[in-house]
Amino acid sequence: MTKLDYSFTDDMLFKMVFVRHPDLLIRLVVALLGIRPESIEQFDITNSEILPEAIGDKFCRLDINMVIDGQRVDLEIQVRDEGDYPERSLYYWAREYSGALTEGKKYEELPRAIVMSIVAFDLFDCVEFYSEFQALETTRHELLTDKMRLCYFELLKLPKIIGADDELKLWLSLFKAKTEEDLQRIQALGVPIMEQAIEAYRHTKAMDEFKELERLRSRARHNEASALYHAERKAEQAEREKWQAVVAEKDASHAAALAEKAAEIADKNAEIAELRSRLGEDK
Repeated sequence: MTKLDYSFTDDMLFKMVFVRHPDLLIRLVVALLGIRPESIEQFDITNSEILPEAIGDKFCRLDINMVIDGQRVDLEIQVRDEGDYPERSLYYWAREYSGALTEGKKYEELPRAIVMSIVAFDLFDCVEFYSEFQALETTRHELLTDKMRLCYFELLKLPKIIGADDELKLWLSLFKAKTEEDLQRIQALGVPIMEQAIEAYRHTKAMDEFKELERLRSRARHNEASALYHAERKAEQAEREKWQAVVAEKDASHAAALAEKAAEIADKNAEIAELRSRLGEDK
């Protein structure tokens, strides 16, 4: 097995491939949303740039924001399970939805906002790889509004065998692929759009621009890890010095108490000696 140096879930590679090949992005989005390509009349990417100066930002996100027939659509890739992704994705939706309310607009004019998340870990307690959430009344299941849609695709729950006619699962299998053999198995199915996607992937990861951005990101991550390490060591040293001071204070207090007690004993011994001396004189 030959492990891929970069996979489709690498956020930098993901964004560069699909921003540079909008035809592939449209096919991916069509499969994720379950719509027909010919139904799309407007398709715009609203955050196509990857700014080198932002690569080192701890909160740098490399999602793809789109406007599709007036709808605000956010495509996210999440590799690590940090325990808060449902809340984070809801926040992303709220940002997209509220961000569309410009001055002078009415609330009813807010567009539909959709967040699609491809996640590389188990997110929900179910066997299905696809989950969709909307705002529903809890007993009647009445839809509050159709302007909220959260879609999750869990890669680990994909079936092992995928046919050439299931484009959604084929796309997701690309994101799940971790080895060259995985990509070759997908290519062997002879599906043209998958072959185009794999070719775009190979071309992008060989580009000097991608390599430079990855170098900047690697350096930023190294610097962040180094800064975190030194901050933790500094905090540990401060905590150690704090407790050493506490112990020293207690030791000093204990020593003072012992010295005071010893002085009291010495005074008592002196009193006893003086008393014995007087008793001896009286005899």
